[in-house]
Amino acid sequence: MFKRILLATDGSPASEHAARLAVDLARTHGAALTALYVVDPYPYSGVGEANPLGFQAYMSSAMQHASHAHGQVMALCEQEPRVPFHPRLSEDMGAAAGIVEAARQTEADLIVVGSHGRTGMARLMLGSVAAKVVAESPIPVLVAR
Repeated sequence: MFKRILLATDGSPASEHAARLAVDLARTHGAALTALYVVDPYPYSGVGEANPLGFQAYMSSAMQHASHAHGQVMALCEQEPRVPFHPRLSEDMGAAAGIVEAARQTEADLIVVGSHGRTGMARLMLGSVAAKVVAESPIPVLVAR
């Protein structure tokens, strides 16, 4: 049923749970798995030009987090039976937009995202990437809690 699954990962416990589900689904369906890490846009626009070290430090940290998150998913994919694994990085756009765009570019059949399960004021203030992906995606989205 699914041939290409896109997993949004940030290395958090919620995305680790989503990764286990995505890898299991990929095994069951004989699908390839793309693990996407979205680097949030640099939060200090205009400052990077004046202080390039701040931008470099930000990007270096983001790349380390991405490498760690991809490594966690790759370790799951390497267990038998193996799942074809493709790491992917998205920059310069918000998480939800990056996830939906990557799904389009990779021609994914399914998006798997983790949810932190925030409610009340925390959800109102922080928003929900998972809810935005569900609202914007033209393909099915599995939200893991």
